[in-house]
Amino acid sequence: MYMGVPAPRAPLKSPSLLAVAIEDRVSRLWWLVSRDAPSVVSRSAAATLARLREGGPQRICDLAAGESVTQPSMTSLVQRLERDALVSRESDPDDARAFRISITAAGRHALDARAALRAEVLSQRFERLDADQRAALAAALPAFDELLAAGEAA
Repeated sequence: MYMGVPAPRAPLKSPSLLAVAIEDRVSRLWWLVSRDAPSVVSRSAAATLARLREGGPQRICDLAAGESVTQPSMTSLVQRLERDALVSRESDPDDARAFRISITAAGRHALDARAALRAEVLSQRFERLDADQRAALAAALPAFDELLAAGEAA
């Protein structure tokens, strides 16, 4: 048992029980990987860099809304990222008073390095599993892909 969630002894047929069990495991795995794969960029910085990599240049207000933080918080984060040369600031062609933030090559490299380190930590954990357990995780990937697609479409 961890955090009040017992390990299931039988298949979880209820969507709500399955959701609780998966959320627990994903949260714990995320925490372990974060602990074992320290990065030069924080989670919030990585999320912002990923948003810029995927969505292109954006205004600070749009980044703040997308990351569910206040505009002053995003401004501080962008200033740190800018100081570290992970993002650049350019005039917004639609509004001369505003700026658009773009990820730099160094920002892309930081995200790639972070992902590679996290994948290595996960790979080391996967080596502890037997072949059937790894196959079970691989077999679950299409279901996770479907969950992600449903979230992206929303």
